[in-house]
Amino acid sequence: MDAPALRTAASPADASFDFALLQQSAARTGSRNRRALWWLLGLLALLSGSVVTLLLYLNNFEAEEAARRRAADAQWLEQSVQFHFRRLEDDLLVLSRQAVQQGAGGDVLPTDHAQDLKAGMLWREPGVVLSSGWIGAGQLNDPRVGPERWSVDWDAHPENAEALALMQSTSQGLRRAAYAGLMFDSAGQSTDVVWLAVPFFDRGQFAGNYLVAVSLNQALHALLPAWFMQDHSVQLLVTEATKDAETAYRAGLNLPGTDLFVQVVQTQAQPATVPRIFFLVALLFLSGMLVSLYALRRDFIKRQQVQALLQAQVALRTAMENSVTIGLRAWDLDGKILYVNDAFCRMVGYQATELIGRSIPFPYWPVDQIDVLQRVHDGIMAQGTSGEGVEVQFQHADGRLIDVLIHEAPLNTAAGEQMGWMSSVLDISERKRGQRMAAQQQEKLEASGRLVAVGEVASTLAHELNQPLGALSSFANGLLNRLNDGSIDLAELLPVVARMARLAERAGGIIQRVNAFARKRELSPQRLDLVAFLQRVLELFDDDNTIVPAWALPDQPVWVEADELLCEHLVNNLVGNAQDWAPHGGQRAQVWVGLRVDPDQGMAVLTVADTGPGVSDDAQATIFNAFVSRKEGGMGMGLAICRSIVEAHHGRIEVSRDPLLGGACFAVMLPLATPRSTLQKEPR
Repeated sequence: MDAPALRTAASPADASFDFALLQQSAARTGSRNRRALWWLLGLLALLSGSVVTLLLYLNNFEAEEAARRRAADAQWLEQSVQFHFRRLEDDLLVLSRQAVQQGAGGDVLPTDHAQDLKAGMLWREPGVVLSSGWIGAGQLNDPRVGPERWSVDWDAHPENAEALALMQSTSQGLRRAAYAGLMFDSAGQSTDVVWLAVPFFDRGQFAGNYLVAVSLNQALHALLPAWFMQDHSVQLLVTEATKDAETAYRAGLNLPGTDLFVQVVQTQAQPATVPRIFFLVALLFLSGMLVSLYALRRDFIKRQQVQALLQAQVALRTAMENSVTIGLRAWDLDGKILYVNDAFCRMVGYQATELIGRSIPFPYWPVDQIDVLQRVHDGIMAQGTSGEGVEVQFQHADGRLIDVLIHEAPLNTAAGEQMGWMSSVLDISERKRGQRMAAQQQEKLEASGRLVAVGEVASTLAHELNQPLGALSSFANGLLNRLNDGSIDLAELLPVVARMARLAERAGGIIQRVNAFARKRELSPQRLDLVAFLQRVLELFDDDNTIVPAWALPDQPVWVEADELLCEHLVNNLVGNAQDWAPHGGQRAQVWVGLRVDPDQGMAVLTVADTGPGVSDDAQATIFNAFVSRKEGGMGMGLAICRSIVEAHHGRIEVSRDPLLGGACFAVMLPLATPRSTLQKEPR
């Protein structure tokens, strides 16, 4: 049972009762709620500390990641500059060899010697190499000999001349490339120009230097890719000083003979995306956990309230079940008992422990009614009970029989799937006893009424039959006179006399049966086997010259509680009526008698069909009324008497058209006899 159902189940009458239970539940669980609240607050503090710690860790991680990235960029920049300047030195060494071979001297532009040279980026990039040329070994100290810019820078500032002279002597003495710079202009301002001298030795003898003036700004612009320049700005420095220690870092150019650095400033920050995403995800999960804790707290409180309300409802329902006199029984789809209340246990005389878990046949089923109760059980399993319920008999533990009325309702799980049936069992033994007494009184009244009606009918029949009997008697006397006169022979006489005798005997039999029915003051029911009874009655029609009926009877006995004399009158009337109408159907006259058992309704069904014209739909409504006849000269009492006999036995009679013979088909339904009880069902 869910919480909404519990809320709606409580009525205003028991509101105070539920409220008291809820107050008791709150008093019992107050300390437990406080402990749970402290646990939740502690967990909340732990979550808050975890968030702060994670934030500090991520900030430190981002700072370390930025420093590592700057160091990596500086190392890459230094290695890139060294690589390209080493390539430039190699290019100049090739040009030196060409100059020695050609005997060149003075200023040589890059285009003059780069046509067949696979030079590096610094040599090929426009604006990087400002001036270049070869100076032989005998002209090193003459500033007027050399590339075009050589003499200009030599004369512009004394420090330039000193640096250039030192560069040539270093390259010659150390036998390696040497640099000089930065150069000063005539105003004493520093420029971005450095000179490179690459010595060339021919057979171990110094042949001269190949000189090149390089613009460092243009070189850096050519060396640094576009993706690097999008996020950084690069500035050439003479010292190690930086503008901003947070966003800038330096990289040494490592050019021998110079002390130059490059300052790189990060213009666009590159956020650490992965840590921030991780932080956001962690924060999201922590927030979800916090919301879950809050929801868990609310759900915990609601569950406590629902539990208290459920306890109140269970206590109330237990008290109600113990106070009612109606038996309650729950059983699953396999027929196993799941639950019984005290009223049911008192009704059948067994303890709950003796019934719960038991399967069919149940111990309170009468031994001689197990088959009947099994069919009732199977019907309940298939479709439950109708609104009127099912009346059966239970056997108390002391052996007495109890009439009960059972109503069934589906027993479903919380998911709506049926798991069995819930039964309410009402003891109707006293009511059935009263009904039987009332039925007996009613039968006596009906018998009295029938006696009056049948007495009148018997008088009428006797009066009506006296005339044909008198005519038959006169006809017989006339025949006797002709015999005495000898005017008729024996061949003509015998068939007429025999027919008149049979008619007279049959008419007398009708009078006797009607009078016997009229003389009876009440029914005398007894156990009657319809199979043997019909065989005996139908065999009497074989001696008649009318249509001999055919029949099909079951092999097993069919037992009913009935008056044999009245049943014989019923069968004679129905078969005689079928014999009268069978020749009027336009085909070979036939009469068919059948008997079958309807276990669902607990009825024995006797059918009498013929090949006559049948009964129209309009005539079916009045065919069983008294004094209504469709035969010429008929009184209309035969079928009326048949209906009275059937209803006296708590059965019913119906008429329809037979699907095989095409004529009328009268169906008589009589209740089957129970094995031990002669109690009959209520009239339908």
